[in-house]
Amino acid sequence: MPELDVALCPRYHRAVEIIGRRWSGAILRVMLDGATRFSQIKHAVPDITDRMLSERLKELEAEGLVERQVMASTPVKVDYHLTRKGLALEPVLESIGKWATGWVELPEADTSNAETAC
Repeated sequence: MPELDVALCPRYHRAVEIIGRRWSGAILRVMLDGATRFSQIKHAVPDITDRMLSERLKELEAEGLVERQVMASTPVKVDYHLTRKGLALEPVLESIGKWATGWVELPEADTSNAETAC
């Protein structure tokens, strides 16, 4: 078999690593749908723990996709918002949803929510 002289674009590889990390794509998707509070995101992303959500939000913030906004109130309120960079992922995540609708099969146990739009 001949050797291929193809190199993976490092920016593409980095992008896939960022959004492809477990939970990250799901967090971004629910934030695009309007979730801004930690509890809203946690409720919308199945099986994510508080610790994992906190870790992923910090990572997405470090990547410049999410910004954390602390409101000086009692009790203190924290909102998370997508930055312009994060909002620019909307067509990418919508394309993944369309692909998933057409090509991804769910295990029998997960078919109860199969009608949920991707």
